[in-house]
Amino acid sequence: MSDTRDLSAFVRGLPKAELHVHHVGSASARIVSELAARHPGTVPSDLDELRRFFEFRDFAHFVEVYLAVVALIRTPEDIHYLTYEVAREMATEQQVRYAELTCTPFTSVRPDSDEVGMPIEGYSEALEAARVEAERDFGLVLRWIYDIPGESGVPAADATLEYATRHRTEGLIGFGLGGPEIGVPREQFRSHFATARAAGLHSLPHAGETTGPQTVWDALDLLGAERIGHGTSSAQDPALLARLAESGIPLEVCPSSNVATRAVASLGEHPLPVFRDAGVVVTINSDDPPMFGTTLNREYDIAADLLGLDTEGVRDLARAAVHASYADEPVRRRVLAEIDAYSPRRAGA
Repeated sequence: MSDTRDLSAFVRGLPKAELHVHHVGSASARIVSELAARHPGTVPSDLDELRRFFEFRDFAHFVEVYLAVVALIRTPEDIHYLTYEVAREMATEQQVRYAELTCTPFTSVRPDSDEVGMPIEGYSEALEAARVEAERDFGLVLRWIYDIPGESGVPAADATLEYATRHRTEGLIGFGLGGPEIGVPREQFRSHFATARAAGLHSLPHAGETTGPQTVWDALDLLGAERIGHGTSSAQDPALLARLAESGIPLEVCPSSNVATRAVASLGEHPLPVFRDAGVVVTINSDDPPMFGTTLNREYDIAADLLGLDTEGVRDLARAAVHASYADEPVRRRVLAEIDAYSPRRAGA
């Protein structure tokens, strides 16, 4: 299938899994409009105005939008609404069948302000209720990764570890680390990840997005990383590429996000082909899609262009995400069967 439009149509209908997508960062203007109506005074609730606000301008603007949404999530009811509506859009607009959402409970349970955050029990119960309802209503299986906001340091790590181990939900499968990398050494979180791994959670930190390859080495050697979020700078280190390829540790690649954060200068310079040629397992993801002006479908289109893929190559990308996931075996088999059975003849339907 050589026509770009035909390939995009194929992508739109292809069943998918997504492994690197943020809970709050997935809030569309439609969702934020409802949250703003619930909590008037901080963010406009007018949908057209919000859509203009959401039009990505630069990374500083992304941070502004992200923090504005965080400030609107104040109650368990807000968590439930956000989660369920994000699931609706993932399932109906992107054909996602399985997703591992990165959640940052510290920002809602322990806010950096004088406001009283919601209790962790309310937060986790709302997540779980929305998870069960999303699977029932949309056929979308959701799992959670609780991540440490690295810029908040050890206190945030202590709290996040407590939430993950003492208040563990059925859907929680991973322990992560997000936020800025510069000035946030990985060593300080070593014991937190060791404890989380001992509790049966997978180590899934961000690394090497805005720093060099050493941060990826640290994620592997200090945090026991089983997948790497972004890992963009790994392309600079042949020994690191060999380590990733030999160990089968996947990279969660988010092309548009990498350009937005200036991790790479342009899509044309993205190292995705370098990863592929080195034998590294790659998965395609959207990160914070509405806030970066993208979708998972668009990220697949970009990856297909960068890698020169046809429909079967794109199908292989979708399979790779399922294989790299921590889905239960029955879910894994079901989603893989859907990917295998998907027919290009129905791609535009």
